[in-house]
Amino acid sequence: MVSQEFTVDLNKPLVFQVGHLGEAYQEWVHQPIVSKEGPRFFANDFLEFLTRTVWWAVPTIWLPVVCWCLSMSIQRGNTLPRLALMAATGIFLWTLIEYTLHRFLFHIKTKSYWGNTAHYLLHGCHHKHPMDGLRLVFPPAAAAILCVPFWNLVKLIATPSVAPALFGGGLLGYVIYDCTHYYLHHGQPSKEPAKNLKRYHLNHHFRIQNKGFGITSSLWDIVFGTLPPSKSSSQSN
Repeated sequence: MVSQEFTVDLNKPLVFQVGHLGEAYQEWVHQPIVSKEGPRFFANDFLEFLTRTVWWAVPTIWLPVVCWCLSMSIQRGNTLPRLALMAATGIFLWTLIEYTLHRFLFHIKTKSYWGNTAHYLLHGCHHKHPMDGLRLVFPPAAAAILCVPFWNLVKLIATPSVAPALFGGGLLGYVIYDCTHYYLHHGQPSKEPAKNLKRYHLNHHFRIQNKGFGITSSLWDIVFGTLPPSKSSSQSN
């Protein structure tokens, strides 16, 4: 087949090449290239700029929004203990969203031209170039677009006074997730639990890529049976 014979040229913009891999895309994208130098995505400089995000943009942009949501909830009559409870609930719900998106959307199997292209932009690029620090956190413009349906969903299931705190907690959970994710790739933790989290996540990238979908914790991997086996148990099998 033509798709199996196609070879990606890493010296040229990648996004519109990867679709030609067809069914071979899944194998190609899960063979990581360990380099802090990220590839070029687009020939167009503006589109290329939009794909690059420094990690500190996430807390800089979104923490003020979190504070605004929490203050709105207080203005609508919530007490501080109730506010803390709702925010903590939002953070907890985010961990489930984090797991669900990573497992079922980011690791969806594709083989069509546009399917491969979309997947590469969404998450495949991170598995192919896991140390590319400018394509690790979620671009703020894309995150802002996704905030709209999540905010509308929260308004449907919560009262007007609770909704801002719940959404703010979820947004805080996202900020913690993205900053944690960046640190697990580029930080050098020397103490637990960060040291174990780094080992756990790099195991997902370099050893068993269809297990270990949690980033900030392994909770939902335990609940849903996607906890990766230890090296010793996998070697004995």
